[in-house]
Amino acid sequence: MSNAYAFTRLPRSERHIGAFTEMLVSSALSLIASLVLSAEAITLAANPNAIFSCDINSHISCSVVAQSWQASLLGFPNAFLGLIAEPVVITVALASIAGVAFPRWFMNAAQAMYTVGLLFAYWLLYEAYFHIGALCPWCMLVTVTTTMVFASMTRVNIYRNSFGFSERTHQRLIRLLDAWVDQYIVILVLVIMGAMIAVKYL
Repeated sequence: MSNAYAFTRLPRSERHIGAFTEMLVSSALSLIASLVLSAEAITLAANPNAIFSCDINSHISCSVVAQSWQASLLGFPNAFLGLIAEPVVITVALASIAGVAFPRWFMNAAQAMYTVGLLFAYWLLYEAYFHIGALCPWCMLVTVTTTMVFASMTRVNIYRNSFGFSERTHQRLIRLLDAWVDQYIVILVLVIMGAMIAVKYL
């Protein structure tokens, strides 16, 4: 088998345990949220007038969001996608913590798929904020955890140069990561998100 497709085992110092632990915790939380949202979608299908514990008011309401067309963009509840994707991320995180080094093609594919997931999560947030007029707390948790997983995955892929940057570019990016610039960007994004929600709904 070609080395490009081989799985290797890394020493503990090269496993990026912190980043993969964050991915594991965030993915687990996202999976829990997906399970709850999936159960609610099934309940609403049987009883459109069902009320859930997260239905605080007309603006903070899971059921309002769940009954919008955006909540079933592909013809089934979006939460079902989380039931498919999050166990994969959890498996990758656990294997990586154990020392498995996935090949470049796999990590690039994972990055591409999670980028699509991130864009989808923020599109749903945009729709909820500007068009649906209500926010779902569980959906917000998925948005936050998706952001965290994306940031950690990107961080690891840059450190390992999975994207194939030139040596000069790679070293520049590593210096930015060492200065925690990516973490500051994530914090800024989450602060802006929280501020927007507070201004409009609280």
